[in-house]
Amino acid sequence: MRLLPWSGPEGKPCYLSTDEIGGYMSRLADNVEAVQLRMAAELLEQALDKLDDINTGPEDLRLLAKELTGALRDVLRVATSRAHLLAVNDPRRP
Repeated sequence: MRLLPWSGPEGKPCYLSTDEIGGYMSRLADNVEAVQLRMAAELLEQALDKLDDINTGPEDLRLLAKELTGALRDVLRVATSRAHLLAVNDPRRP
């Protein structure tokens, strides 16, 4: 079972059950993960700039915290999914 990089209804995790490695849903999930990681990296750069700017106000910091929280959620989901895939595909696994 592969943890997909998006949530289902009520924020519950979505899983893909397939043996097909290069299938449509697997490729879609790979592409979504790549976009999420790229967006998180860009947001990190923006955050560093805002935190260095003494004119950044409380509302800007609140919005930044909300955006960073969402990006962190996405990145953790990607990391969890990839760690699971690595464990499943580990040739040393009994």
